[in-house]
Amino acid sequence: MPTSAAELADRLGLDFDDPALLTEALVHSSYVNEHPEADLRANERLEFLGDAVLSLVMSETLFERHRDEAEGVLTTRRAAVVSTRGLARVARRLRIGEALVLGQGAENSGERERPSVLAGLFEAVVAAIYLDGGLEAARAFILDAVAPELDAAVSADDLKAPKSRLQEQAFSTSGRAPAYRIVSSDGPDHDRHFVVEVAIDGDVVGSGEGRSRREAETHAAEAALAGLEAQADTEVATR
Repeated sequence: MPTSAAELADRLGLDFDDPALLTEALVHSSYVNEHPEADLRANERLEFLGDAVLSLVMSETLFERHRDEAEGVLTTRRAAVVSTRGLARVARRLRIGEALVLGQGAENSGERERPSVLAGLFEAVVAAIYLDGGLEAARAFILDAVAPELDAAVSADDLKAPKSRLQEQAFSTSGRAPAYRIVSSDGPDHDRHFVVEVAIDGDVVGSGEGRSRREAETHAAEAALAGLEAQADTEVATR
């Protein structure tokens, strides 16, 4: 097992019968493309399997924890944890990205911090644990990793994606959906930088930046929600 994989296993308290599984989970496709002589396999297949294991464990756990909630609410709760942003947050907390083996080009372009890469990495690690120790081992790791999210007393509405929440708020106040506009889009294809504004009824209520249009729109929606909430609090205070 390479040093990075061995150190990660030790730090996370993982004991692999087949250490090669964790090694594979940590190999990004960019490294395989740059080093075909290394005879390594990228973690994409493990990513695929880990996604299914995560979905099963989270669905079962939320089903048991929230016995009175409807399917739609449970789906929202699950999405908040297993979405790209949610899993990237967990991966950062566990510092799994430090052990990711990247190609030089991907390293230079900041792939190690890209949410989609971190989320996929976490899924691959889950799959490696599942294949090595079975479903119970994977379940124990997952539930420990996402414990802060599961234990947070968050309402179902607050768990909705920022764009969904802003759309609901916009319809309730103006009867129209918010409009997103790309202000700028710079940089090479592999490292784009987007700036997006969002408006309700023609009034700009927030802006955001990101490495994709979707990420920038999400940040713009977050800024808009924060601004609208502050405005509402001010109006209440001055009445």
